[in-house]
Amino acid sequence: MKLSVLDQSVISKNGNASMTLANTIKLAKQTEELGYTRFWVAEHHNSNGIAGTSPEILISSIAAQTNRIRMGSGGVLLPQYSPFKIAEDFKVLEALYPNRIDLGIGRSPGGSTPTRLALTDGIRKSLNEFPRQVTALQEFLIGSSPDYEVQAYPSVETQPEMWMLGVSQRGARLAAEKGTAFTYGHFINPISGSIAMQHYRENFQPSSFLANPQANVCVFVVCAPTQEEAEEMALSQDLWLLAIEKGQDTFLLSKEEAKNIVLSEEDKAIIRKNRKRAIIGTPGKVKEELLRLSKVYQTEEMMIITNIYDFEEKMQSYTLLAEALL
Repeated sequence: MKLSVLDQSVISKNGNASMTLANTIKLAKQTEELGYTRFWVAEHHNSNGIAGTSPEILISSIAAQTNRIRMGSGGVLLPQYSPFKIAEDFKVLEALYPNRIDLGIGRSPGGSTPTRLALTDGIRKSLNEFPRQVTALQEFLIGSSPDYEVQAYPSVETQPEMWMLGVSQRGARLAAEKGTAFTYGHFINPISGSIAMQHYRENFQPSSFLANPQANVCVFVVCAPTQEEAEEMALSQDLWLLAIEKGQDTFLLSKEEAKNIVLSEEDKAIIRKNRKRAIIGTPGKVKEELLRLSKVYQTEEMMIITNIYDFEEKMQSYTLLAEALL
C-alpha cells in the first residue's frame, strides 16, 4: 500500500500560525523519510483555527525543504479563480520542482456566501462553470487554448499531475470525462464512495494528462500504541469537527480541555456520526481498516489526515502507521 498525507495546518489552542506552518513543514520532512508518497496541503478560508489558506505558497516552501516526496494541493478551489492564473502558478512550481508537483482541484465554494464573494472580488460566479474551468485549466497547462489569445507561461517540459477532488459521483464523473486522477474524500463523506470510485474507473477517458485511471482515498486517522491512547488523542479531532459544524472557533483543544467539555445529546450524536469518517486505534487496527477500505475503493493509495492537538503525538501517529504498512 502507498500512504500519503493531507495536512490542513490546523492551529492548536494557545498556538499560532507561524508555529503551525513550521510543524506542517516538519511533518512533510518526517513523512518523506518514512516513505510516504505525496504530501498535500489544503485551502480553507475565513476559519480562525486554520493556517492553511494558500496551498501554492506553502507547496513551494515545503518542496524547497524536501527532496523526493510529491507536493500538491488538496485542493485549489477553482470556481473562485482564473484557470489562467492557476495554470501559471503551477507551471512555476513545476519548473522549480520538476516531476514533484500535484495540482489537486475542487469544486467547493470555499465557505459562506460572503467568504466566496471576498474570494471572487464581489463577482457572483456560478459553480456550474466548473467543468468549463477544468477544460480551460487543462488547455492552459498543455499550451493549447484555442478560445484565448494568451498562453500560460513559463513553458515547462513536464506537467504537474492533475487530480480531481470529489465526495460524490458527480466529481468522479467529471474526473473520468476530463482524464484526470481522482481523490475521494472519505473523510468528508464516507457514504457511497465505492460507487463513485467504480464509476470513475469504468468511465475513465484517457487524456494528455493520464493514460489510465489513478485514484486514492483520503481518511481521518489517529493511531497510537493502545486503543485508549488513540481515543484520548482523537477527542480534539472530534470536538474540532463539531466546532466546524456549529460555526464556532476552529482551534484544536488539548486532551485535558476536551475531556472537560460538556456535550449535549445532539453533540454526542454528531460526534458518533463523524467517527464514521475516521479510523482510530492501534497500528494493527488501523492497518486492518485501511486494507479493508483499499479493497472497498479498489485503490492501493490511502491519503491520511490527522488533526489532533499535540504535534508530537501527531507525528507518532504517522510513524506508527508507516511502520505497520510501509
